Amino acid sequence: MKVEQKTPTRTSGLNFVNFLGGKTLISRPIRSEFDIIALSNEGVTKASLDALIGHLGISKRAFSENILDASVKTLERKKTTDLLDKRTSSHVIEIAKVVEHAFAVFEDDEKVKSWLNSSNQALNNIKPIDLFYLPTGLKMVNDVLGRIEEGVYS
Repeated sequence: MKVEQKTPTRTSGLNFVNFLGGKTLISRPIRSEFDIIALSNEGVTKASLDALIGHLGISKRAFSENILDASVKTLERKKTTDLLDKRTSSHVIEIAKVVEHAFAVFEDDEKVKSWLNSSNQALNNIKPIDLFYLPTGLKMVNDVLGRIEEGVYS
């Protein structure tokens, strides 16, 4: 009897929209990286940002000041339907993609929050969330998630 190896539940990488509030907030279909660029250029809404923050286990203040390097007051003044600028939108989308990967690995919101907010030896004892402010940090976190997914000690 041949034992089938379980395939990881890693999605196509385009389901990050769920972490930005789903199709009710992101109505544009996302089928490719070019659609992601178009979404970044149009801007995601503050409501999408708020939805993402809800999956991270940190405060809006911590997210805005430590990750976006923006005043929480600046974000609070925006209406939920206001669009973020393209650089901020792109950053928020990249974070959502990493969170989506974390969810594919851990399959539980609380486990994802716990992992993101705990020191990680593979990241020089830095919390994954503390690296979200830089593209390089996001890549490092994503790489560690990939190693966990493949069963490599991380």
